[in-house]
Amino acid sequence: MLKIQEIRELIKLIDQSSIDEFTYENEGAKLSLKKGGELAAQVSTMTQIPAERPVQSAVQQEPVAQAPQAAEPEKKAAEASEPAAENTVTITSPMVGTFYASSSPDADAYVSEGSKVKENTVVCIVEAMKLFNEIEAETKGEIVEVLAENGQLVEYGQPLFKVKPE
Repeated sequence: MLKIQEIRELIKLIDQSSIDEFTYENEGAKLSLKKGGELAAQVSTMTQIPAERPVQSAVQQEPVAQAPQAAEPEKKAAEASEPAAENTVTITSPMVGTFYASSSPDADAYVSEGSKVKENTVVCIVEAMKLFNEIEAETKGEIVEVLAENGQLVEYGQPLFKVKPE
């Protein structure tokens, strides 16, 4: 099965190429990507593979995803609602699922307020359909606010953390 980062790379490559449609099948999972239409990604089988939105930590795990271009106004609206003086980056949930701050109930949280993160630092887990998806910071900086509670149901695009970039 492809990792989220590999899917992101595929989407970027397809977006930059003249290919309009791409299908990948492996071990019963199927990933179909189309450019420009209403249908950006369609995933078949019991195993769902997230599709990417071209903004901060933005992947979506649903049978039918929105076109990547349609997600940009959401990002601009979120930026406009935050005060400009704050200068923070928001890490959002890439899918609907359950937010977990640590790998197990008795383990320490991956990050907390004041934690330093790099682009590949795992900040939490979002569990969807018995699949535990590690969410990476994708930015370098310091966690200034944790916006989700451990065990809380989170929505696609819901802010999870605020990061002060370095």
